[in-house]
Amino acid sequence: MAPVIEIITERATLGEGPHWDEATQTLYYVDIFGQTINKYVPSTNTHKKVRIEGGPVALVIPVEGTSDQFLVGLGRKLVVVTWDGVSDVVSKIEELLEVENEPGFTNNRWNDGKADPTGRLWAGTMGPEPEIGKLEKEKGALYTLIGRNKVKTHLTKVSIANGLAWNVKLKKMYYIDSPRRTVDQYDYNIQKGEICNRKPIFNLDHHDIPGVPDGMTIDTDGNLWITSAAFGGPNLDELYVTSAQLVVNGEKQPHPAGAVFRLTGTGAKGFPGVKVKL
Repeated sequence: MAPVIEIITERATLGEGPHWDEATQTLYYVDIFGQTINKYVPSTNTHKKVRIEGGPVALVIPVEGTSDQFLVGLGRKLVVVTWDGVSDVVSKIEELLEVENEPGFTNNRWNDGKADPTGRLWAGTMGPEPEIGKLEKEKGALYTLIGRNKVKTHLTKVSIANGLAWNVKLKKMYYIDSPRRTVDQYDYNIQKGEICNRKPIFNLDHHDIPGVPDGMTIDTDGNLWITSAAFGGPNLDELYVTSAQLVVNGEKQPHPAGAVFRLTGTGAKGFPGVKVKL
């Protein structure tokens, strides 16, 4: 039986960063250029969003031990947003830190991030991209968050940090820098939060696959799903995929570009999102 694909939300400009909160059976994601945090509850088929001022909104991860706080990438800042998930405005924004303040890097922004299985934030930046395909390459970096107010740099000369996953044995980390058109594997020391021994394990060029890899999740069999996706649902067998309606070659992408899609019947199961520890 072929997978069933449903359109479940209104369109975003650039939907990214899906995170499945298992405790509340809720999907969170962002609209980067719409500058919104989005909340979708499948049981009631309700979609709420709230706009955050201050720059592109690049990631949203619930904070462990709270029910209304979220770690958010806002421009080059990491902030904690307090939001009840219903109101049209947030109640508080606490700035934790700002990266890449050096001359030549101040037009960078956060792009993608995820908490590893211990709750440690991994997140990366990218250089400015005034038009699709006109990116200032190798301007970004990949970081981990140390405490609440410091970061540790793991990779530099990153073009677009855009996908993270860890294997079930917690010995490998998978990572995407989109313009490379590869999926890279690193040896991972989960106790120290360190990576080494980069090894490209999949190359889109070698398989004549167009486009660029953008986002990633992993299923319980160890298969990597390369797009902006997260497994969810009561049995973690529903795949939620965000999309974009950007202008490409002078034309805005038609409906349903920008919607969130739900795929069922794939035969795969995944893992819930991990809340970030601060």
